[in-house]
Parts: sequence; C-alpha cells; structure tokens
Amino acid sequence: MEPLRVLALNCTLKPSPAESSTEVLARQVLDLFEADGARTEIVRIVDHDVKPGVEADMGDGDEWPAIRERVLAADVLLLATPTWMGHPSSVAQRVLERLDAEIAETDAEGRPLLAGKVAAVAVTGNEDGAHAIIADVLQALVDVGFSVAAQASTYWNGEAMQKTDYKDLPETPEAVATTNGLVARHSAHLARVLKASPYPAPPAES
Repeated sequence: MEPLRVLALNCTLKPSPAESSTEVLARQVLDLFEADGARTEIVRIVDHDVKPGVEADMGDGDEWPAIRERVLAADVLLLATPTWMGHPSSVAQRVLERLDAEIAETDAEGRPLLAGKVAAVAVTGNEDGAHAIIADVLQALVDVGFSVAAQASTYWNGEAMQKTDYKDLPETPEAVATTNGLVARHSAHLARVLKASPYPAPPAES
C-alpha cells in the first residue's frame, strides 16, 4: 500500500514567518505520522488569499482551489486552530465554510467525495475552550464527509489569564505527547482501513 498522505491546515492568525504555537503542535503530530511512514505537509491558511464563501472556487484570485486539491489528495486532514475568545479562529471557520461545498460532491461510485478520508483536530490556547472547539470542528468535518478515529484530537490549554504560549514551553507536557501519539496512530489506522475497504456505494436506482 502506498504511504499515507497527511495534510495539516494551520489556522493561526499569524502570517509567516511569525512563530505559531498552533504550528508547533501540528508539526509534533505530523512528525508522529512521518515516523509511521506517512508523507506530510502543512499549509498556513492565513498566508493565502482564501476568499469567504461556500463554493469550491470563489473566483477573482481565490487560492482555496489549490488548497482544496491538497485536501482531496490527502488521506488524513489535521485541522489545527488556536483558541480566541473561547472559539476556533476566524481562519478555521472560513476553512470549514469552504469545505461545506464538498457536501454535494460524490465520487464515481456515488459516495460522498470525502467519505474515504480521515480528520483530526489540534487546538492551542492560553484560555478555556478546547473541548468545545474540538466538538464543533469535528462535527463540521463529519458533516462534509470525513471519518473520525477514536481520540482524534489533541490540545493544550495554558493557565487562564497568563501569557505563556505552547511554543514557549521548555518541553512537551507528557499528557500532550501521549495524546499526540493517539491521534497519529488511530487516524493512520482508520485511514488505512478505509483505503483497503471503502465505504459501500449507494444502491443503484431502479
């Protein structure tokens, strides 16, 4: 079987080359996928002109279609977002809105286009909200067709009202490192299962 392809979308609000705690966490998870033989890449969405909307291509310089091709080529999508005011970033929300266009897309067998792909979530922030963000984001990703493995999310919340960021920690907390491993192992396993045994196609119309 070909190596899995894993794509992380970093939904930080900080353009490159600014340091990003969300990217640090996402890359830690990607490193674990790579150790399992996967090919990985990461896209910082804010570096691209992703237009608002719910279509696959919003025209006029929209850079989402090229990112969408990467999503469609991947076996696993890791959506990584910071926490702002207890919610996912506006960039993450825009990504989900653009993915909404995939609901109506099907493959040659009539299956939802994203049904054979696996999604996971990574969240950072020095305020509460990670569990709610994970619930919202995974629900949206399932709605558009992704499958989700057991324990397919990882997060770090810093102490409330403090200024420590994940990227500034001297070492990865043991609980986060353990959870990162679960995300990578379980998501890779489910992706391989779906590649070997796709979801059944809908019955032919009589």
